[in-house]
Amino acid sequence: MERVVVTGLGVVSPVGLNVADFWKSLCEGKSGIDTVTKFDASGFDTRIAAELKGFVPENYMDKKEVKRADPCAQYAIAASSEAVRDAGLDPARVDGNRFGVIIGTGIGGIQTFEAQHAILMEKGPSRVSPFFIPMMIANMPSGLVSMKLSAKGPNFATVTACASGAHAIGEAFRMLQKGDADVMLAGGTEATVSPMAMAGFCSMKALSTRNDEPQKASRPFDKMRDGFVMGEGAGLVVLETLGHARARDARIYCELVGYGATADAYHMTAPDENGDGAARAMKSALADAGLPVESVDCINAHGTSTPLNDKLETTAVKAVFGEHARKLVLNSTKSMTGHLLGAAGGVEFAACVLSMRDSIIPPTINYEVPDEECDLDYAPNVAVRREVNVTMSNSLGFGGHNACLILRKFAG
Repeated sequence: MERVVVTGLGVVSPVGLNVADFWKSLCEGKSGIDTVTKFDASGFDTRIAAELKGFVPENYMDKKEVKRADPCAQYAIAASSEAVRDAGLDPARVDGNRFGVIIGTGIGGIQTFEAQHAILMEKGPSRVSPFFIPMMIANMPSGLVSMKLSAKGPNFATVTACASGAHAIGEAFRMLQKGDADVMLAGGTEATVSPMAMAGFCSMKALSTRNDEPQKASRPFDKMRDGFVMGEGAGLVVLETLGHARARDARIYCELVGYGATADAYHMTAPDENGDGAARAMKSALADAGLPVESVDCINAHGTSTPLNDKLETTAVKAVFGEHARKLVLNSTKSMTGHLLGAAGGVEFAACVLSMRDSIIPPTINYEVPDEECDLDYAPNVAVRREVNVTMSNSLGFGGHNACLILRKFAG
């Protein structure tokens, strides 16, 4: 099996439109959550979100392309541009047949869907755009990115709700291990700060209604948590076989060593009542990596700020790690970025990579009232400075989809 390394990162997020600003905000504990500005949310139970601020798609695409791409795809193109540049990768010097793209999204082009449905209702079917379908479908971010990069290898989308980005990275990892490609660009993208998506999550009672204190609304593991905060953006990474990275003398961030994927087979939206699905994903990833539980220094938790998820993820970590659960740090960057749904796994993977690089674990902000059922070290409110040699990233999606990724410092 080929060894797989991380050589490039690209992020557009509510706390920064590039990797440097994203990471600085996380380490400083800055929230990207505020009152919704993209539409009039005055009639909604939830009126807050983690929006992208100052994103200009024309910085990454020409105007004609922008008009033919849903924001979901625009964010992916922006993040892919940074990831490829960060990796020092020249697509013209890569065998395009060995260069693949897998980009996950939970919902796809919902903003296009809403806009075109309004046109259908107001003006009739003949006025619906011929670009409606290609702009809306969930595989188009990966398709458009592959066209930008002339990447002709494996190409598809993973659609597993909040686990989509992590599954994309995990499946890219497998393809590289097996020798199906030399380079893979993988991660997730999402653009769901829209009336229809917000209304749907409000109806489920899944979102925080702390509208008067937006920056305190996402509070994973805190006893007063009342739901997640919707976010948007993209996180993509360049993965390569070790041989390919060495041949081009690439800068290597770290090594991806483990991937676990399971299903709860339990409920449409609620996690398994014992955290069993998440626990099995972590155990599978550790077995895949060939690492003992004691080797893990920190876990970037799924940590959504919902009552059930945070309690049951804590339960799952205890079940997997035993006594070591109290020695590692379990943090949630969603406390600052909000929940980027299908993009969360990619964005949080990037945070794990940077934690190893800089020996910093970002805090879980807004941790004010301890919960007796969430009693581990969540890096409350202040970043933790400690050496990180092995880190884990959890992503747990509606439908019972679980993905776990393990990274290790590159040892040559």
